[in-house]
Amino acid sequence: MPQTVIYIDGQFYNKNEAKISVYDHGLLYGDGIFEGIRIYNNRIFKLEEHIDRLYDSAKAILLDIGISKAEMIDIHIATARKSGYQNAYIRTLITRGVGNLGIDPNKSEKPSIIVICDEIALYPPEKYTKGLEVITVATQRNGVNMFNASVKSLNYLNNIMGKIEANLAGAGEGIMLNSVGYVTEATADNVFILRNNVIITPPKHLGILAGITRQTIIDLAREHGYQVKEEVITRYDLFVADECFLTGSGAEVISVVKIDGRVIGDGTPGPVTNKLNQIYREYVANNGTEL
Repeated sequence: MPQTVIYIDGQFYNKNEAKISVYDHGLLYGDGIFEGIRIYNNRIFKLEEHIDRLYDSAKAILLDIGISKAEMIDIHIATARKSGYQNAYIRTLITRGVGNLGIDPNKSEKPSIIVICDEIALYPPEKYTKGLEVITVATQRNGVNMFNASVKSLNYLNNIMGKIEANLAGAGEGIMLNSVGYVTEATADNVFILRNNVIITPPKHLGILAGITRQTIIDLAREHGYQVKEEVITRYDLFVADECFLTGSGAEVISVVKIDGRVIGDGTPGPVTNKLNQIYREYVANNGTEL
């Protein structure tokens, strides 16, 4: 029977047994990085791309993971196989490791490698058929001159503060703007709009995580004849969009039908969003690293 399996530094644990030290700097200071990866139909989707991004994040914060990419891939495959899930979510964490109560990363002897294989449901199933109602939030996205969003850091407080605002407003998600008012991304997903049959998504330099699901949608859309642009988007562009949708490894592809009280399109998931969702689901079911 499928079960949650957690790999920690060479050992496998179940959910109740898995523990880390309270002196781990990933816990004390959010000093570490992570990835979110999906398993579809007994295949790990875009595993190599996720591992490449994991190591890029590590390099950016001077974190020596200590093993090769090939070894990291083997750990993921072994964890997924041990779980028995044919469809699941993998959360990979690399922490700075155990240190003292100061912030100096040099005081941590070696990083910890944690790989969790479990089920996930980011949004209720009915939201995928009816769409999300979202708001733009007051919490600004960190600028690229502050902490670059390309690093998937364990310190997610910027996003969490935006999510708190969305929760307090009863919204399904929060869309974050940068310091000059341009749309960046949602608190956990990338943002797309459709306007005059052109698909538009904010460019990376505005301070977004260039998501792997985001790039997959861009590639698939272009392959199927859609025009896709990476351009600056404002709140006005969101309000007058013909369609809007979010993408992410956890969220996959989900429609947005209302933003700050403005109805998008006819208030239901649009035909292009539905088509891309169908294309995406067919693609992920047949591509990936086989277990």
